Amino acid sequence: MTEITPRAWQVVLDSVELDLLEGRLSPGDHLPPERTLAADLGVGRSSVREALRVLEVLGLIRTAVGSGPSAGAIIVARPGGGMSALMRLQVAAQGFDVADVVKTRLVLEGSIVTELAQACATVDLAASAQILTAMESQPLTQAEFLALDAQFHLSLAEASGNQVITATMAGLRSAIEGYARAGAAGLTNWPATSARLMREHRGILTAILAGQADAAHLAVHAHISGYYAETHLTSD
Repeated sequence: MTEITPRAWQVVLDSVELDLLEGRLSPGDHLPPERTLAADLGVGRSSVREALRVLEVLGLIRTAVGSGPSAGAIIVARPGGGMSALMRLQVAAQGFDVADVVKTRLVLEGSIVTELAQACATVDLAASAQILTAMESQPLTQAEFLALDAQFHLSLAEASGNQVITATMAGLRSAIEGYARAGAAGLTNWPATSARLMREHRGILTAILAGQADAAHLAVHAHISGYYAETHLTSD
């Protein structure tokens, strides 16, 4: 069984998200300075900056340089939907076997995109589209890309409106991102892989919006299976 140790920036991300979910931080509040966050969480300031950038791309915070009341990192939104449903399982899920996570994703996400496509006239996929636009419009580090990748897949579950499926996907999020990160570390051409993954994300969303249920199901199945086959994570 493979276990993934969270990277330093992920520790910061999880801490801020938990404070948001439990009400210790609210929209309009300032995050502590980088130096304070780094000291409190036992990480480097570069890790704090990387986590804050991910939070900003996700639309949870806004950052501004300078001094005064508008400077620093300010909370502008809370995590939504099922992100909070299984916070404790997000940690426990890191101990799941990667093959089991992949099989579960194929079942859950295949069902999600099929139902979304069948109800394309009434579902709201604005959040999913916004994430893809953010991924496509700016340079991202590998860690930032994979964080947004996991968020995109979760956003589709949230759009389905099925709270059980959304909670399950939220609980698996850390495992999904952790295994994706572990696999990416062994790739020889990450730019090519990430470009392909972005095209596949866009293809999944396009099929859903067009009401093409079979095409959406095949696209998400190929997307998930293809990445794990490329990284050889399921061969152990």
